[in-house]
Amino acid sequence: MRPLFIYCLLFCFGSTAAQDSSSFNRIGFSSLFTVQQVPDKDKSFVIEMHPKAISFVQSYIEKEGAGLRKMKTWAKPYFNLYDQILIANGIPVEMKYLSVIESHLSSQVVSWAGAAGPWQIMPAEATRLGLKLLPTDERMDYQKSTQAAATILRELYQQFGDWLLVVAAYNGGAGRLSKVIEKKKTKDFWALQYELPLETRNHVKKFIATHAIFEGVVMPEVNQKDQVVNTGNVMATAGMETILISGRFNAKTIASWLKMPLNQLKELNPNMDQQLSAGKSYTLQLPTKEAKMFEAHKNQILQASIQSLYLDID
Repeated sequence: MRPLFIYCLLFCFGSTAAQDSSSFNRIGFSSLFTVQQVPDKDKSFVIEMHPKAISFVQSYIEKEGAGLRKMKTWAKPYFNLYDQILIANGIPVEMKYLSVIESHLSSQVVSWAGAAGPWQIMPAEATRLGLKLLPTDERMDYQKSTQAAATILRELYQQFGDWLLVVAAYNGGAGRLSKVIEKKKTKDFWALQYELPLETRNHVKKFIATHAIFEGVVMPEVNQKDQVVNTGNVMATAGMETILISGRFNAKTIASWLKMPLNQLKELNPNMDQQLSAGKSYTLQLPTKEAKMFEAHKNQILQASIQSLYLDID
């Protein structure tokens, strides 16, 4: 049995052109995939998902997978259009899934910040790229907005050289991402993620999960002994759950209530105490059993966490 942290998807293409296209589309996804050509099989590739993506992908598939699989059928005309424009602009067709998480492919979505259309383009960017906002908002035109989005994506890739960072910049802004890269001295999304806003890093992970659903990544069965795999900075665990929390929870109290080793909880949830103490929300990751216990005693754990702050002060 292969360990949980390796997700393998074997692509067998019917033509050399399809093979070349797939090979090209892996370029710039080094932080998400490792690609190896299968020996003695000219038209097959093994694609392994990055281990740090797995727990979020599992949780997201459980919550959103059914709806996104239905989208595979009704979204074909939109994806056909997207593919044509993205390919013409030298962009991997997988980037069409960004529109899925931006708007669920709806042309009428307008965000609180003023972004609009299937690609959620901001007014200033639309004007820069020649889209009219009045009398008809061309951001809501699938062809015109996709062409504009392709230009944005191409520019961001020229700046950052990695498609996961492109997704991060598309959501959180290129300027903010550039500052984080300068601070951390790396362009590895996984090394940068906890310096990014929660919304931005979850946006990237939603893109990864949506990509996995639409590309048909098969979730392997695992033996009991394979359920926990230490991947270095993160513990990738079978049956992980994510819970959005806010308030003065702290890792020591949570670990005590859940009877988890504190170091394991911190490996799963780096920077949690810092984020919560700064008044921010945090996506708590826990194994399924502990997640259920946390949900059942959430209020008590919060009160105990707050009480521990006063004890520390004393």
